[in-house]
Amino acid sequence: MKLFVGLFVLMSTVLSSFAQDDANSGEDIVIENELFKLTAGSDGTSKSLVLKATNEECLIEGENIPMFSVTQERPYHNEIKLAHPNKKMTFQANSLKREGAKLIVGFELVPYDAVIRIKETADYISFTFEDFIVEPGAYPGYMKITPPPTTELCFLQLPVKNREHFGEWLNVSWDEKVAVNLLGTAPETRIDSEKRKGYRILKAEAEKEIKLKGVEAALIVCPADELLDKIARIEEDYNLPKGVKSRRDPQTKLSYYWTQDVNPGTLQQHLKYAAMGGFHNMMIYYPSFIDSWGYRKLGDYDWNRKLFPNGKEDVKKMLTRIEGEGIVPGFHFLHSHIGRDSRYVTPKTDHRLNLLRHFTLSEPLGESDTVVFVEQNPLGTTMADGCRVLRMGHELISYKGYTTTRPYKFTGCVRGIDKTTIGAQPEGYIFGLLDVSEFGATSIYVDQNSDLQDEIAEKLADIYDAGFKSVYFDGSEGVNPPFWYHVAAAQYRVFSRLNPEPLFAEGAAKTHFSWHMLSGGNAFDVFAPEILKEETRKWPAEEAPRMQEDFTRINFGWLGYFVPSENTVGTQPDMLEFVTSRAAAWDCPVSLHASLQKFEAHARTPDNLEVLRRWEEVRVKNWLTDEQKHMLRNLEQEHILLLNEQKELELLPYDQIENVAGSSKEIRAFTFLRGEDLYVVYWHISGNKKLELPLKKSNVQLFENLGEKGSVETGKGVVIVPAGNRRYLKVNKLSREELEEAFLKARILD
Repeated sequence: MKLFVGLFVLMSTVLSSFAQDDANSGEDIVIENELFKLTAGSDGTSKSLVLKATNEECLIEGENIPMFSVTQERPYHNEIKLAHPNKKMTFQANSLKREGAKLIVGFELVPYDAVIRIKETADYISFTFEDFIVEPGAYPGYMKITPPPTTELCFLQLPVKNREHFGEWLNVSWDEKVAVNLLGTAPETRIDSEKRKGYRILKAEAEKEIKLKGVEAALIVCPADELLDKIARIEEDYNLPKGVKSRRDPQTKLSYYWTQDVNPGTLQQHLKYAAMGGFHNMMIYYPSFIDSWGYRKLGDYDWNRKLFPNGKEDVKKMLTRIEGEGIVPGFHFLHSHIGRDSRYVTPKTDHRLNLLRHFTLSEPLGESDTVVFVEQNPLGTTMADGCRVLRMGHELISYKGYTTTRPYKFTGCVRGIDKTTIGAQPEGYIFGLLDVSEFGATSIYVDQNSDLQDEIAEKLADIYDAGFKSVYFDGSEGVNPPFWYHVAAAQYRVFSRLNPEPLFAEGAAKTHFSWHMLSGGNAFDVFAPEILKEETRKWPAEEAPRMQEDFTRINFGWLGYFVPSENTVGTQPDMLEFVTSRAAAWDCPVSLHASLQKFEAHARTPDNLEVLRRWEEVRVKNWLTDEQKHMLRNLEQEHILLLNEQKELELLPYDQIENVAGSSKEIRAFTFLRGEDLYVVYWHISGNKKLELPLKKSNVQLFENLGEKGSVETGKGVVIVPAGNRRYLKVNKLSREELEEAFLKARILD
């Protein structure tokens, strides 16, 4: 038998060698449309990718990289298994021919071909994996497998030259001459790139555990200024979320007012503050109208009948009022989390909650047992507080520890936690480690391989139907592996049910397919006032230019709102000025976490919101020039947006005077030049006091606002000015150094 198989393999190898020689001597394969031409060799390598209009070559030359490959977890063909180590192996394409609209791809060693259908349209060319062609007798009949045993398939990869820009999210390499984009047409397509010296390999792949047959990608090669038009055509042809349309909507670049306690009783106050900040978007967190506390009831999504007696109808009325004020309402939710007080958890735990690991009982478990004996070694199982939870049937069991030598067991177990139903289980029963969220351990992740995410999506879509127009996908990272698929797929299971499609969306995590949904990228978490500027430089200001390479904006918020206290100077106008101006430099918005109590407790709230209002006017009017945007991208130079004497906007650099009034934290002051005139803008962080400056009255003019004069008191060799809200001093016959010295020697008076 083995001799027969060996002779068969030898003959196959010889024939394969002749076939390979024939393939190498064959004609090139040309795949093209009106825009570009892709040329491949009969040996399966890519040779050229040319933009026809300019004859621009897009591929690196001389690398001879195969366009296709298949991967197996180990060799399954008997002789390959014997000849090579049993490990994951990737087999590269070594032959290629075209039969009409199909490409037939052969691979080294493995005895099967791949069939890839191509569709050449005016705007793009698509590649779809159809099936494998297995050589007759390639696998002996006694092997009970479904051939071929492929774990992964790369159904297109191209070595694309480096250009000025590369968008890692969209998977596009581009400059002013050309854009090359390899785009997935569905969540199941794994799109990635591999960085090499002078080029990147753009890849479209499929995984067996997700989907092989029917997985598709589209290749676009066009002038960069036409790329979004081509993507829009793909979104139309494949009925995808309209990511291009959303990015082109002016509403997408405007900031939003975020609240978690808007209801009929608080709505008027929120609308007042939203108007003060010039906001045209309002993002409403689900606890505003859903019966919930923290994350603990996530998944139920019941209306808060105390605040909204008529449920959805009352929410509709509230959203209509918000829209009547020219503000677009958005819905902020967590879609992949289930709260530990939810009906999905207690008293009977739903089987569709995600499990990280599976274990088998090695001994029966009685209802009062506090030790759980298992067959598998628990080594590496989480020991994080609140996350040490086993799901056994409808019961949740916590543990204090476990052994890593036989007999394996979980120890110190508490039965029926979260008020779940205790039950006995027999030897051999299979159970699992519950996937408890690492964020506070108050919620559990949905098993994305079940229909629970669809069930939650229906609930969210019904809430959205009350009149919301934008969404925030919070907790998007809370899915099971593979993350490249489930992050976007979970979002899509919700997004596809939202009607009308959101004007824009943001999310806490993104993968390639998310580009079509998350037109706003992401928002950053809240940073304390003392570190806000530095964290802005470190995170959103670093990401914004990268996201522009993906033709996308981010959100430079969320901006928390802090009242001055012994522990913090609180949120101050210069901080908001810095963040929102840096955001505007990249055509990005910010978001403000609103709190009625904090707004009312903070003396500088009118000034803070006025800063945001002016910058929202900048966004609405597209006021910034390209030169101003580049100026604002200097992260070390701060700027102020003034409302001048003619009530027009005026943008100038300004510099902080450190250690005002003997290093007091109470006064913040910044100097700036308007033409030849030197000014200082200053304010008290939390109250209304006076500031004594060692200056002559003839040296200064006080303005409540530019063009509105204020009064200055005098003393012996000093002037006394009010110190409360933002005011301006225009300085005469003083240098910047002399002015700064005066502020250093200033005294704060009650």
